[in-house]
Amino acid sequence: MKKIVLIILFVVLSIVSLFVGVKGITPFELFHLNEEQQDIFFISRFPRLISIIIAGVSMSICGLIMQQLSRNKFVSPTTAGTMDSARLGILVSLILFSSATMLTKIIIASIFALVGTFLFMKILDNIKFKDAIFIPLVGLMFGNIISSITTFFAYKHDLIQSISAWLQGDFSMVMSGRYEMIYISVPLVIIAYLFANKFTLAGMGEDFSTNLGLNYRLVVNIGLIIVALSTAAVLLTVGTIPFLGLIVPNIVSLYNGDNLKKNLFQTALLGADFLLFCDILGRIIIYPYEIPIGLTVGVIGSAIFLYLLIRRRAYA
Repeated sequence: MKKIVLIILFVVLSIVSLFVGVKGITPFELFHLNEEQQDIFFISRFPRLISIIIAGVSMSICGLIMQQLSRNKFVSPTTAGTMDSARLGILVSLILFSSATMLTKIIIASIFALVGTFLFMKILDNIKFKDAIFIPLVGLMFGNIISSITTFFAYKHDLIQSISAWLQGDFSMVMSGRYEMIYISVPLVIIAYLFANKFTLAGMGEDFSTNLGLNYRLVVNIGLIIVALSTAAVLLTVGTIPFLGLIVPNIVSLYNGDNLKKNLFQTALLGADFLLFCDILGRIIIYPYEIPIGLTVGVIGSAIFLYLLIRRRAYA
């Protein structure tokens, strides 16, 4: 978990990502690309790399913030209904504003994601039995209820094919002009770093943090807004990426403890490294065809999640 190792791995995976694909481009051809290769590199490969990095960083940090604020290692946008609420927001935007711009969809999806996350946090406040496993199970049930409502209205309005586009994460359709909204996550990550110490204090509980002079509710609201906006931006750009915000913060905290500011940089790097690795694996495992990133992350992430559940007594 040393930073230098994560940085080297990040550079290597980024370079490999740029040159893996159906159309072969080698590093030696980089400085004398023909017109077709230039289009592939600058319209598809480079935007794809940027979107993978931003998605990996933002979703990992969202998971870290949610785990800190909820004081539970198994809470993330996937297991707290945030993703499902954002998808319901997308459906509402498709029904009410059929010609809505991407920015409008992100705003509506963010509002629904924020409301869904607030409801989940409210449920946590009212649950007295706070077992490490019980909380994410409640979140998954909550998310499935929202997902069922989304599916029902999608069928009713003949939008099931449209809404299904956001059920599975996929970077293959990312290209110049169709991914730029994901840059919204960049300033949100910076804000998360600036508020890192306050998130750490808020994670100690409302009474304790208030006694230290922290405006607990304001800090929690800022954290949830960051999670909602980032989740909506990633969901609308590439679709659902399961388990990323769950497993990456857990792996980092196993080595570094629970200080959020100390873990932010390594969580961001490991999230980007993990997503790059899964994307490259998905491109080469059945080459020249491609496995969606949601499937590769889901398979590997679920295996790691099961391991974390088995080992929960050691760190939860």
